[in-house]
Amino acid sequence: MKRKFSVAAGIVASCLPSLSQAAEGVVDKADNAFMMICTVLVLFMTIPGIALFYGGLLRNKNVLSLMAQVMVSFALVCVLWVIYGYSLAFEPGNGFFGGVSQVMLKNLAFTDLSGNFYQLIHVAFQGSFACITVALIIGALGERIRFPALLVFSVLWLTFSYLPMAHMVWGGGVLSQDGALDFAGGTVVHINAAVAGLVGAYLLGKRTGFGKEAFKPHNLPMVFTGTAVLYIGWFGFNAGSASAANEIAALAFLNTIVATAAAILSWVFAEWFFRNKPSLLGACSGCIAGLVGITPAAGMVGVGGALIIGLIAGFTGLWGVVALKRWLRVDDVCDVFGIHGVCGIVGCLLTGVFTAKSLGGTGHAEGITMLEQVGIQAFSILVCVIWSVVVAFIAFKIADLLVGLRVTVEIEREGLDINSHGESAYN
Repeated sequence: MKRKFSVAAGIVASCLPSLSQAAEGVVDKADNAFMMICTVLVLFMTIPGIALFYGGLLRNKNVLSLMAQVMVSFALVCVLWVIYGYSLAFEPGNGFFGGVSQVMLKNLAFTDLSGNFYQLIHVAFQGSFACITVALIIGALGERIRFPALLVFSVLWLTFSYLPMAHMVWGGGVLSQDGALDFAGGTVVHINAAVAGLVGAYLLGKRTGFGKEAFKPHNLPMVFTGTAVLYIGWFGFNAGSASAANEIAALAFLNTIVATAAAILSWVFAEWFFRNKPSLLGACSGCIAGLVGITPAAGMVGVGGALIIGLIAGFTGLWGVVALKRWLRVDDVCDVFGIHGVCGIVGCLLTGVFTAKSLGGTGHAEGITMLEQVGIQAFSILVCVIWSVVVAFIAFKIADLLVGLRVTVEIEREGLDINSHGESAYN
């Protein structure tokens, strides 16, 4: 059985008898409908969610380039996912890559099941995660990366970073065997993408005029709309990772609401205290910080744990986009690392803490203490960071060698919309 929730299956089964006793291999129409809805919600997060959120943060001369990058990379990942991505991520293989028995989805019958729903839905659900992960990286590269370079990078990074990380954590690879907990993508999605974005931002260099000119978001209502879309879609992201319409999905659903609300408040009030004014951009950023922070823990921690994770994610996300970004001296346009990287790391570590039964969670695996689990979580984060750094660096270098990585100064000043795509968002 190929279920993304296999990482924590032992924990859930031991703590929730109703799950461990559920009949396997029997089609459940409710689970089928639930998983299809969750898949649509995650797809909705990328188009239009990511496109609107990132697009509003850029200057108006580059908004269409960002949207084109998101849409085309989305389509590219969809195609690669069914050709070989699903097989390499979720088929039995070694500790790092799956097998090739389902390349082009061969040997997969219409009636094959993943748990109690059709495996074809599992293919689509997991593919939606791959799509949004690649799209997340784009926010760090905006306003200066060449369109062909992004496509070359996307193919290489998906193949050699996302797929092995998904297999290691969710497909029965080395990190799942080690006991790493990642309910819905703290390492596989957020840290993985954030680290790649940070590497790309360094290799591309700062935008022309960065630090000398005011680079402000051109459309905050667009940012707000994108945030709202992401928030709604995230319920598919987290609740759907239970792989069934059950009590774990309900727990993940509520935890997502609570953690996000807590992060919005902690970010806004901290910003209000230190900068004298609460901002809409801060509220939107806090929303994303909370969503990222709760993702690895959503179906394994109690509501109280989710509340604390959200509060901490809001504070640390603000620190990531203000202090850490300044220390790193990097032009991460949409603060991909400051929010997704920092809050993903915080969420993964705190998953090891609040999964404890004594703190309201579903409980650690038998014989594993809280301290040991936190150590396992830290090791999985370290593996993810190193893996993504190496693959992203090589992939960007290959893209630079083949097609050139960055646009010219003249094109950058005029804008990528008109130069790269021959159209403008605003007259």
